[in-house]
Amino acid sequence: AALDMILRVWCKGEALREDHAVMVVIPEDLEITQIEETMQTIKCLGRVRVRGRMFRDNLKCFLVLCESKEKIDPNLVPPEVLPMSGAEPCKIVITTGEGTSSEDFAKKMHNLLQGEGRTAEDSQAMFSSAVSENSSPDANIHAVRDLLEKTGKTSSEMGGYRRLRMFSGTIPTPAGEEQFEHWMEQAWLMVEESEGTAKEKKRRIMESLRGPAIEIVKVVRDSDTDVTPEKHLDALEQAFGSAESGDDLYFSFRLLQQQAGEKFSDFLRRLEHALTKVVQRGGIPADLRDKVRIEQLLRGAVGTKPPNFLELLSEIRAEEEYEVEMTESPDETTLMVDASAVTSLPAGVLVQTIMVPSQAIEKSQLIAK
Repeated sequence: AALDMILRVWCKGEALREDHAVMVVIPEDLEITQIEETMQTIKCLGRVRVRGRMFRDNLKCFLVLCESKEKIDPNLVPPEVLPMSGAEPCKIVITTGEGTSSEDFAKKMHNLLQGEGRTAEDSQAMFSSAVSENSSPDANIHAVRDLLEKTGKTSSEMGGYRRLRMFSGTIPTPAGEEQFEHWMEQAWLMVEESEGTAKEKKRRIMESLRGPAIEIVKVVRDSDTDVTPEKHLDALEQAFGSAESGDDLYFSFRLLQQQAGEKFSDFLRRLEHALTKVVQRGGIPADLRDKVRIEQLLRGAVGTKPPNFLELLSEIRAEEEYEVEMTESPDETTLMVDASAVTSLPAGVLVQTIMVPSQAIEKSQLIAK
């Protein structure tokens, strides 16, 4: 019943007709093409395309919303479908098109909110204020959508963070997937900076994983049901990240050199990327980061023709004199005086005098009142 209500709300959000919508429950993440091919084995649906996908933490599975070309006949749609990959049968959910009584709706609402982690008291308080006894099915659906918005963070409330790209841990990296290091950087940024709940962050992570990567996370979740999003990422780092220790990474960092033809700014960015890994693995304390960065920047910088002592001394002194000159030079000032006081021009005409720094030049510009 709760899945039926989720399907109705989802159809409203996607502006999808219920008689052309079918939701399939899959225990593990499958490719979109695999899902569409599997659903098209049900001939009465015709051509099927995936419209959306989300992970349900309370069900430990993925829900996939599909749109069928043909109008759905509930009498012809089987309750389950066997994936083309040979995995476990997947449950199929469709709407019956029948009205919903207030009593049935209250029961479905209660179960749905409990699945969202709310207490019975919270569910009753919000339900009684949102739905009347004689409400219509459309009003009920609107009430469900409003209450779901109140019970948890939605994707739009995650601080503007877009969804993570897919990562499977497969080598070589398949087309459309992210490299592990890039994916991990975005995942940590989402976990540390977004304002979403821990539950929503874990859902974001799960939705972006597939294949070997999602198997690793499932093992962690089975051992600890209250595992944090940070633990998810730590487990993935141990499974797919570099096997080097913090000390090994720090040693490699100290050997970095500016390459021939490499811009100094590019070398600095390359240093920072390596230094971030060192700090994350505990190679050095975070408070030494700035000191280590500048040391290696100077050590690794390579000039095509390094200056000798006199040339270096000359450049340093020239820079010092320039800084002193800029410090002591007066700022640009503007003075407005009456023209009759300094020129033979008639009174009522103003002269703008501009003092240019480092030069004893005065420029006058006539400005009429």
